[in-house]
Amino acid sequence: MSTLSNRPNTALVVIDVQTGVVSEGYERDRVVANISTLVGKARAGGVPVVWVQHNSQHLPRDSDNWQLVPELERDDAEPLVHKTFADSFEDTDLEYVLANAGIGRIYVGGAQTDECIRSTIHGAFVRGYDVTLVGDAHTTEDQTEYGAPSPDKVIDHTNLYWQYHRAPGRTAAVQNTADVTFTET
Repeated sequence: MSTLSNRPNTALVVIDVQTGVVSEGYERDRVVANISTLVGKARAGGVPVVWVQHNSQHLPRDSDNWQLVPELERDDAEPLVHKTFADSFEDTDLEYVLANAGIGRIYVGGAQTDECIRSTIHGAFVRGYDVTLVGDAHTTEDQTEYGAPSPDKVIDHTNLYWQYHRAPGRTAAVQNTADVTFTET
């Protein structure tokens, strides 16, 4: 039901599941395992997996911390989007990658919930995509020393508000890994 014409296909977008990004992530191992399950489901269903990797001064491209976590292996045929801003669409080729594959619906998992995940799901939604956040496949680190809520609360709140997010012609949804079938919701 996306507002994007002639884009009936679905993709899984995996954001910033990099060694240096998720090393202190809340329930890191469970979240990475869920993302691995999603990647397997997508591949088995012929759904494209699009990988996003952040680089910055503190996360230099090709460094050990920049690498995807060892539990996940990107197939060389799967697109890799390089980004330097929180929104995976901002100053990247993500829109081009998705448009070329006729994708109007995305499922999202990865890190950090309160930065790159939120920015990307909102960025996709305002661009016309249907966006499903996989509720048990995103994480963030503890930022309570800076006044943020605890990671579990950040994740819960993001899942809560995203399931009720609405706009004309688009859908926002939250599903857990076990419920994802990569069919219309």
